[in-house]
Amino acid sequence: MRPTTTPLILATAALLAAGTLSACGGGSGDDPDTVRVSFKQSTDNEIRVMDTYLADIKKQFEKAHPGKKVKLVPIKAPDSEYYTKLQQMLRSPKTAPDLVYEDTFLINSDITSGYLKPLDPYLKKWKDWDQFIDTAKTAAKAADGKTYGVPDGTDTRGLWFSKAVFNKAGLPADWQPKTWDEVLDAARTIKKKVPGVTPLNVYTGKPAGEAAAMQGFQMLAYGTGEDPLYDTEAKKWVTGSKGFKDSLKFVETVFKEKLGPDVSDALDPNFATRVRGELLPEDKLGIALDGSWLPQDWGAGAGHEWPEWPKKLGLAAMPTQHGQAPGKVSMSGGWTWAIPSKASNPDLAFAFIKTMQTKANAKKWYVANSGIAVRKDVAADPSYVKAQPGIEFFTGLVTATHYRPAYPAYPKVSTAIQEAMESVTTGDSSVEEAAKGYDEEVESATDGEVVER
Repeated sequence: MRPTTTPLILATAALLAAGTLSACGGGSGDDPDTVRVSFKQSTDNEIRVMDTYLADIKKQFEKAHPGKKVKLVPIKAPDSEYYTKLQQMLRSPKTAPDLVYEDTFLINSDITSGYLKPLDPYLKKWKDWDQFIDTAKTAAKAADGKTYGVPDGTDTRGLWFSKAVFNKAGLPADWQPKTWDEVLDAARTIKKKVPGVTPLNVYTGKPAGEAAAMQGFQMLAYGTGEDPLYDTEAKKWVTGSKGFKDSLKFVETVFKEKLGPDVSDALDPNFATRVRGELLPEDKLGIALDGSWLPQDWGAGAGHEWPEWPKKLGLAAMPTQHGQAPGKVSMSGGWTWAIPSKASNPDLAFAFIKTMQTKANAKKWYVANSGIAVRKDVAADPSYVKAQPGIEFFTGLVTATHYRPAYPAYPKVSTAIQEAMESVTTGDSSVEEAAKGYDEEVESATDGEVVER
């Protein structure tokens, strides 16, 4: 996942939120002809890309809707502060904007709190909604079956591998593993034939946060069977799962056989920066289970320019455990545009969404943001496919992707996953012990709303 989400110390957040509330003036109800749009700004690149994009959409919208205005209300804050500030704003009609940018990781928390408006009445009348890929539509679908946000793109995950390392190891340049065992066997071959190179990286443990829980563990778990964490029919969290234990076993194997980085490196919270900034560019890592966004760091003017990467790296889908259908697995995150329940101008807000989400505007955004298309017509557009190396591969994973069961208990479930991973990574617990500890944590975090498999 791109940024990971962590809780914020509430005292600090409250002060910051107070500043934001003051800056919001009288809220969205001040002017029935103005749509107020709130979104996150945290990095220089994010500010540049989002500001340019939204300024263009604002211009288009105001031209197409004479007499209507758009007021952009950026929230300049890191992720965790953004969520706190946003929730403060959503609590009152005096401060609630008309449209907000919601992370799929936490949107269900705002839905459960009653902060967001279901969009189904709008979506039924919007022909372009049929262009959105079905798996992407689930990103903002709540337990009540209603949809509360429109995705503006997504990300996917797969296996990056060093062609130089593979060549030295005698592994194929067109490597496409079909099972977990084939991934592990490739790592074992690298360990044996290319000393000094880390064979395989799978993010693990609490320091890695959501990168461990989502693009490490869940990339495994969702390859073991349907609904490995949450039973959507029973609407309960899953415990006692064989797939969960098998996924932990994979992690244990990576570190027990020394196929991964040193444990001290794996548990370094900055290790992801080393992976994309040092280990992959310098051929010090054979295989990386990672995300579609890595090229953001390698482009001109980025932190770790590496224009040669398309020639140096190969891409493969993460296989399911035993090669069972659909044969590959991915996890997706991303952001959505949602309308607050206390918005004063919801109709205008949805009209703004429709302007953002024309085929042409969606394509502009996906390319500018290094995002993955969730519209079928954009995904099939040759100019989108050619916009960046690797984009066709990662877009092709959307049909096999999964979204986290990001219901209100999920942050605690995620932490329990991280703890279980860390305990088998360090060898402090066996797989059985770690899985038992996870089950106990989940039962506690969900007030017993679990189903055992």
